[in-house]
Amino acid sequence: MGSQEVLGQAARLASSGLLLQVLFRLITFVLNAFILRFLSKEIVGVVNVRLTLLYSTTLFLAREAFRRACLSGSTQRDWSQTLNLLWLTAPLGVLWSLFLGLVWLQLLEVPDPNVAPHYAAGVVLFGLSAVVELLGEPFWFLAQAHMFVKLKVIAESLSVVLKSVLTVFLVLWLPHWGLYIFSLAQLFYTTVLVLCYVIYFTKLLGSPESTKLQTLPVSRITDLLPNITRNGAIINWKEAKLTWSFFKQSFLKQILTEGVYDIVNNLGSLVARLLFQPIEESFYVFFAKVLEREKDATLQKQEDVAVAAAVLESLLKLALLSGLTITVFGFAYSQLALDIYGGTMLSSGSGPVLLRSYCLYVLLLAINGVTECFTFAAMSKEEVDRYNFVMLALSSSFLVLSYLLTRWCGSVGFILANCFNMGIRITQSLCFIHHYYRRSPHRPLAGLCLSPVLLGAFALSGGVTAVSEVFLCCEQGWPARLGHIALGAFCLGATLGTAFLTETKLVHFLRTQLGVPRRTDKTT
Repeated sequence: MGSQEVLGQAARLASSGLLLQVLFRLITFVLNAFILRFLSKEIVGVVNVRLTLLYSTTLFLAREAFRRACLSGSTQRDWSQTLNLLWLTAPLGVLWSLFLGLVWLQLLEVPDPNVAPHYAAGVVLFGLSAVVELLGEPFWFLAQAHMFVKLKVIAESLSVVLKSVLTVFLVLWLPHWGLYIFSLAQLFYTTVLVLCYVIYFTKLLGSPESTKLQTLPVSRITDLLPNITRNGAIINWKEAKLTWSFFKQSFLKQILTEGVYDIVNNLGSLVARLLFQPIEESFYVFFAKVLEREKDATLQKQEDVAVAAAVLESLLKLALLSGLTITVFGFAYSQLALDIYGGTMLSSGSGPVLLRSYCLYVLLLAINGVTECFTFAAMSKEEVDRYNFVMLALSSSFLVLSYLLTRWCGSVGFILANCFNMGIRITQSLCFIHHYYRRSPHRPLAGLCLSPVLLGAFALSGGVTAVSEVFLCCEQGWPARLGHIALGAFCLGATLGTAFLTETKLVHFLRTQLGVPRRTDKTT
C-alpha cells in the first residue's frame, strides 16, 4: 500500500472519528439533560467522574502500550505472534480492574448509599465492562491496521445508540436501580461493540470475498485466537519489549502528569477532545505504517519520508491554528461560557481564571498531541526508553512545581504546572523531529511558523474581544452579552478568513485529504 493511499485512509479515519465524537457528545448532552429530570445530579456525577474514570484508566493502562507498539510494526511480520501479544491485554485488564476497584472502594470516599445506591456494584460492573472491551482488542487491531473505516463507524455508533436506548428505558421504568442503570448500560455497550467486530470478521473471513483480500493476514476466524506459531515462539519479543517501553511511558503519563479540575476540565478540553484526539489516533497509524523504526530518514524510501514530512507540517499548522484560536478567544469568553453553563456560582469565582489558564494548556496540548504522534511512531525502542528516563527525571520537578504553584496561586498553579510539563514534552519531541530530518531537505517544523499578517489578526482579535468583555460582559445583561458574542463572531470570521488566504498549503491539505471522499475502503 502506497504512502498516498495510507494518507487518504488515515484522513478518512480522522474525519470519521471527528464526526463520531460530535455525535457522541450530542447524544451524551441530550441524555444527561433527560436523566437529570428523573435521577439526582449526585448519581450522574458519580457515573461521569468516578466510574467513568475507573473504566477509562483501566483501558488506558491495559491496552495503550500494546496499541502503540503493535500498530507501528511492519506488514511483513508474524501476525500470530502479534495477535498473541494483544490477547495479553485481557488478563492485564483483569489485574488492573481488580487493583483499581480496590482503590475506588477502599481508599476513595464511598458515596452515601442513600444518594448514590449500589456504588460497589457499579465499580465491579464498570471494571468488568473494561475487561469485556479488551477481549475485542485483536479484532479492533486488525480493523485499525487495515483501516476499515466503516466498520469502526458502524460498531461505535450502534453501540452508543443502543446504550442510550437501554439507559432511557431503565431510567423510565426502574429509576430506583440507581447506579445499576448506568453500570448495566456500560456493560451492554462494550458487549455490543465487541460483538460487532467479532460478527463482522466471522462473516468476512467465512465468505468468498475474503479470498480477494490479499492484504488480510488471516483466512479463518480461528486465526485470530491465541495459538502457537510455526517456529514455536508465542510472541514477538521485539514488539513485547517495545510494548514494555510504551507501558512505562503510559504509566508515568497517567499517574504523574494527567488531570485538571472537574467542570473547567470538561469545558476547556471539549474542543481538544473533539478535534485533536481523532487526528492524533488516526495519523499515528499513518506515521507508523509509512515510517520504519530504527532507521534514519535518509535510509528510508524518500517518497514516504517526504509525504510524512508534508503531513506532519500540515498537522502542526492545524494544531497551532486551532490552539491559538481557542486561546485567544477563550480568554475573552471564559466568563460568559461559565455563566451560561452554571450561572454566577461559576462565573463569579475563580472559574474564569481557571478556564483562561486552561485555554493556554489546550494550545500546548494540541501541539504536543501532533508532535508525540509522530515521535512515538518513529522512535526506536532505545529512544523510547531514553524518553521515559527523562520523563521520570522530570516528574519530581513537576510535582515540586505543582506544589509550589498551587500554594502560590491555588488551582491555577496546577494548570500552569501542567503547562510547564507539556512544554517540556513538546521540546523533547521537537528536538527528535529536528534530529530525524536534519540530513534531509524536508523541514516539517515550519508548520509552527505563521505569517505576520495572521499573527496580527490574532493579536487584534484578542485585543478587541478583551475590551469588549470589559464593557459588554457579563453584568450588563443579555443585550450587551449578545453584542459581545456578535463582535467575537466577527473577529473569529475575520481571523479564519485571514488564515484561509495566508495558509494556502494547509487549506490544500484539508481539501484534498479530509474533504474529498475516497474509494479505497472497498472491504467495508
